[in-house]
Amino acid sequence: MEWPEPIQSVQYLAESGIKCLPSRYIRPHGEKPPEHKLVEEKVPLIDLSGLYDERRQKTMGKISDACREWGSFQVINHGVSPELLMAGREVSRKFFSLPLEEKQKHANDPCSYVGYGSRIGVEKGAKLDWGDYYFHHFLPLSIREEHRWPSKPEEYRTRMKEYCEGTLELCGSLLSLCSENLGLPPNHLNEAFGREEGTGVCVRLNYYPVCPQPELTYGLSPHTDPGGITILLQDDVLGLQVHKGDYWVPVHPVANALTIILGDQMEVSCLWTEQNILDDIDKRNLQEHGAQVHC
Repeated sequence: MEWPEPIQSVQYLAESGIKCLPSRYIRPHGEKPPEHKLVEEKVPLIDLSGLYDERRQKTMGKISDACREWGSFQVINHGVSPELLMAGREVSRKFFSLPLEEKQKHANDPCSYVGYGSRIGVEKGAKLDWGDYYFHHFLPLSIREEHRWPSKPEEYRTRMKEYCEGTLELCGSLLSLCSENLGLPPNHLNEAFGREEGTGVCVRLNYYPVCPQPELTYGLSPHTDPGGITILLQDDVLGLQVHKGDYWVPVHPVANALTIILGDQMEVSCLWTEQNILDDIDKRNLQEHGAQVHC
């Protein structure tokens, strides 16, 4: 399978000095970013150090409220060291700073998306996002394929493995906390997602160059994440937004914080679990009153 049209690096377009966006990046009138309602409400910021002292119950409540009301939140004192965050961010920047011909050695294809690319999807004539990315797997080991990770900068593979190991531990902790908030054993959601040996972990580096007409396009189109939990490391540029109700809420960068986004699989898992708990409670209540229920 091949891409339906020639691929152009967005970074290359931006650095070429264009003054107007190519038509393939311009959104239809009703989809243009300024038409979304934007409010200055703040995404919850949760200090996870509160889990280890007398603030535990209150902190658990904050996590529960953020999951139910927002589906996303930011965390500080999360156990991933500032040095590890800096290293992960730095190797990403160094990769996108490489000459185009060096990055193109890792160009991806629509069969797997692994590698360096500038578009998702194979629909001919589709509107494209103003951004480049690099995508690769970390777990399971059977599909890690480190030879398909960036070969430069030379420290990329070592630093990214360390970063992934740190954030994977955080993911496990968050799944345990969500399980407890649902009234389940702490390992319930970890087991549902395959635990460490069976879970899937992937990495996506995003690069959004300066855009000559940002009011006409997106860096990344509105979407939901398909997996369980996304852990997002922002830089110091405001751009990320999350949807709440009828509004888009800016996610302001916070020093050494990580942004947590619950994906579709997590939402379905929690809804299914909650419904089964409620069904079980209803059955017990009815049975106590002599009724029988057929499901």
